[in-house]
Amino acid sequence: MTAETFVRFLSRAARRFTRDSSGNIAVTFAIALLPILAFVGAAVDYSRANAAKSSMQAALDSAALMLSRDLSQGTITAADIGTKASAYFKALYTSADAKNVAVTVNYTASTSTTASNIQLNASGQIVTQFMQLAGFPTMDFSTKATTTWGDVKMRVALALDNTGSMASSGKMTALQNAVAGSGGLIDQLSALAKSPGDVQISLVPFAKVVNVGASNYTQNWIDWTDWQNPPTVQPNNGSYQAAIPNAKFTQAQWDMVGPGSSCPFTSGNGFSYFGCTSGPVSGSSGVSSIPSSGSYSGYICPGYDSASHSYYNGCWTSTKTSTVVNYCTGSGCSCTGANSTCACTGSYSSTKCTVNTYTKTWVANATSSWTGCVADRTQPNDATAVSPVLSDVTTLFPANQHMENNTQYCSSSASTKLAQIVPLSYSWSSLKSAVNAMQPTGGTNQAIGLAWAVQSLIPNGVLGAPTEDANTTYNRVIILLSDGLNTEDRWPEYGNGSSQASGNPIDARQALLCSNLKNTKDAKGNAMYTIYTIQVNTSSPADPTSTVLQNCASSPDKFYMLTSSSQIVTTFNTIGTALSKLRVAK
Repeated sequence: MTAETFVRFLSRAARRFTRDSSGNIAVTFAIALLPILAFVGAAVDYSRANAAKSSMQAALDSAALMLSRDLSQGTITAADIGTKASAYFKALYTSADAKNVAVTVNYTASTSTTASNIQLNASGQIVTQFMQLAGFPTMDFSTKATTTWGDVKMRVALALDNTGSMASSGKMTALQNAVAGSGGLIDQLSALAKSPGDVQISLVPFAKVVNVGASNYTQNWIDWTDWQNPPTVQPNNGSYQAAIPNAKFTQAQWDMVGPGSSCPFTSGNGFSYFGCTSGPVSGSSGVSSIPSSGSYSGYICPGYDSASHSYYNGCWTSTKTSTVVNYCTGSGCSCTGANSTCACTGSYSSTKCTVNTYTKTWVANATSSWTGCVADRTQPNDATAVSPVLSDVTTLFPANQHMENNTQYCSSSASTKLAQIVPLSYSWSSLKSAVNAMQPTGGTNQAIGLAWAVQSLIPNGVLGAPTEDANTTYNRVIILLSDGLNTEDRWPEYGNGSSQASGNPIDARQALLCSNLKNTKDAKGNAMYTIYTIQVNTSSPADPTSTVLQNCASSPDKFYMLTSSSQIVTTFNTIGTALSKLRVAK
C-alpha cells in the first residue's frame, strides 16, 4: 500500500467518523490518528528497509566470496580489490528502494600465523513514505561480510559403491563421468589448488570388502588371525561356525580321515558351507576325496566358504599313527569312503574293516599369496577411526581372501576386479584412470567403505596421508555413494549377500561408525569431517530410503536421494560447487 493510497483510506474512514452521532468518536479518532499513522507507517517503512538490507547482505556475501576466490587463484592482485569489489557488488545488488549505497573494502594479507582476510562494509538508505510525517525522511541501514582464506587445504575421500548392482541402469558409467569426466568433480576440485597439494583426493571403491593392495602383505597393520585359523576357530562366525568334531562328526571319525578318505565336509556331516579342494592354493579345484598322491597327499583343505564368501587359507596335513581302529563291522561293512589304509576281513555279519588313524596339523598359506582384500575390523573398532596399535589386534585390519559369484574380486587375474584403494593424491590423471577402471563386483557393505575413507584422511596413517601443519586449516570431506542397501559384512549371520538379518545389524554397525565420526572434533572444537551421502535408488520397485545413509550425512542438506543415473552427474557437480565455496571461505 503506497502512502497516497493509505491517505485516501484514512480520509474515507474519517468522513464516516464525522457523520457518527454517538458520543465523542470524532474527537477520539482525531487524537488517536497521528500515533496510529506513525506506527503503521513505521512498520511499512521498516519492512522496506529490512528487504533492502537482506538483499544487500546476500550481494555482499557473494561479492566477498568471489573476491577471495580471485585472489586465491591469482586472477587479481591486492591493488584490484577495491575496483573489483565495487563491480561485483553493483552487478549483484539491484534494490530499487536503496539510495546512496556505498561499499568499502578492508583487505589483510596473510602472515606466517594468520590467513588472508577480506571485510566488505556496505551502507544505504531508503526514502520513507510514512515516517517522514514524523520527521524521519530517510531510514539508514548497513551490513558487512567477511571471508578468510589462504592457508586452507582440502582433503576429499570418495567412498564409492562398486557392487554388482552398479552395472544396471548405467550407474557405473554415470558415476565415472561425474567424478572423472570432463568438468567432473576431479576437475572442479583440482582447479581450486593454487599450489600442488592444496587439494588432494583419495578413492575407496568398496563392496563387501576393500582392496588395499597385495603388496601390503608385509605391513604390520594387517591382522592375519582369520587367515591363519582353520574353520574350527574362525572368529565371529556365530551360527555359521563349523565345529570339528561336532554332533554329527565325532573325534573318532575325524581321526580316521586321511589320504583317500571321502571329503568329510558335506552337508550330511553338518558342513553345508564348504567342501574339499585339491590343495592349499586359493582357487584349487573341488574334490570328493582327500588326495592320496602328489605334493598334497593327505592334505585336507576346506577351501571356499559360501557363508563368509571367502577362502580358508590353509589345510590340515594328516600324519599316520600306529593306532588301528575299526572303520565298520557287520553286514554291509566296506571300505567305501575310508582312507587308503582300509582293510577288511570276514564276510557277512562277521565283516570287519580297519583303518589307520591320523594326527592333524593346520598349515596356513604364506601371507604372500594374499590378494589384497581386507574385511571389517574386530568389534568394537569396526565402528571407530582409531589407528592401528600392534598390541591390540582389534585395531588391525583382517586379511581376507574374498570370493563371490565364483570370482576372487581382489585377484589381479579376476575378470571383474574390485579396484584398489588410491591414497590421497593430486595426480589428477592417475585418479581419473583409477575411477574409470572401476568395475561392478559383489555385495554391499557401506561401513567398510566409510571406515577406509576416514583412514585415508588420517595423517601418517596406514595409507600415508601427509602430515598436517598446525598453522594450516584443513577441510576434511567424505563423499559416500551407494546404490543399494547393506547386505553383508565380515559376520555371516548379519547378512547373506542379498539381505540383512532381522534388526539390520549391518546398518547398526554403520550407524555407530557414522555417529562416532560426526562427533569427532578438531583442535578448535569444530567437526573433524564433513560427510556427504548419496543413495542412488533406481530399483523397481524402489528400495526404501536408507535411514543409515540419511542420518550419516553431516546435515540434512548433505544427503541426496537420486532416482535416476543422470542425477549422479548433477549431484556431484552440486557438491563440487559447495566444496569450492568451502575451499575459499569459512
